[in-house]
Amino acid sequence: MKFSVFQVSRKGGRKTNEDRMGYCYTRESGLFVLADGMGGHPEGEVAAQLALQIISALYQKEARPMVRDPAEFLAAALLAAHHQILRYATEKGMLDTPRTTLVAAVLQGTGATWVHCGYSRLYLVRDGELLMRTRDHSYLEQHGAVKSEHINRNILFTCLGSPTKPVFDITGPLTLLQGDKLLLCSDGLWGSLSDTEIVGQLVGKCVSEAVPELVESALRAGGEHSDNVTVLAMEWETPDAFESTRGVSTDSIMDGVFASTIQASVLDTLLDELDEASIERSIAEINEAIRRSAARRA
Repeated sequence: MKFSVFQVSRKGGRKTNEDRMGYCYTRESGLFVLADGMGGHPEGEVAAQLALQIISALYQKEARPMVRDPAEFLAAALLAAHHQILRYATEKGMLDTPRTTLVAAVLQGTGATWVHCGYSRLYLVRDGELLMRTRDHSYLEQHGAVKSEHINRNILFTCLGSPTKPVFDITGPLTLLQGDKLLLCSDGLWGSLSDTEIVGQLVGKCVSEAVPELVESALRAGGEHSDNVTVLAMEWETPDAFESTRGVSTDSIMDGVFASTIQASVLDTLLDELDEASIERSIAEINEAIRRSAARRA
């Protein structure tokens, strides 16, 4: 695989930055993850960091060098992260649970598959046009509420860490073409800039040039009370990407090698102590959902 990648997170007018993002890859597969810890609940940054670390740990365990079924992996990893956040809150004796939104993508072969929960978004841009973007799990987007000053775009009906099982959507695999751009972002970006503005600033620029400009534009538009802005963007099979400072080529990576920008200090511990019961519950829930869906179609 060859791709260009750039990631940045900037604190706006908030006291803390609860956004987290990172990517990791093997010789034949890549994982890109972004989480936005939710304010109004305790330790949102912990929920976001836990989500990244759990999903990265599971990816390291399975991607040898490819994930067998990206959609199944993403669903199971998301639910495992959710259960681990609940477990953390229980062990700490917390009255309220840390919560986070999430968007994550797996790239391998020529395809991309992604999952999202909440209002962290993924944009797919091709030839200067918005080909696809995720649809927020908010009352505003999902239920056709009329946009007005009386409707808060941040009111979600699902997230990781909530007492109820999270609702999530999986898309793909979708075949990528050379030059396609995938952009994962927190609501600090799209809350200040329109889809047209986001796509427009990606046109004709490499992601290492476009992303910093996008983030600065969002911070300026948000003003004194701007939300935190976090973006992780990738351009697929960029010509000569492996020769650029922001480019990644996995051609020289040996089988069994795992590279990551996600904090790795606790990954080995997570792999050893990851709640296997949570993972098994996640997989069982997915299989049951598949069974019900097949029964309805029949």
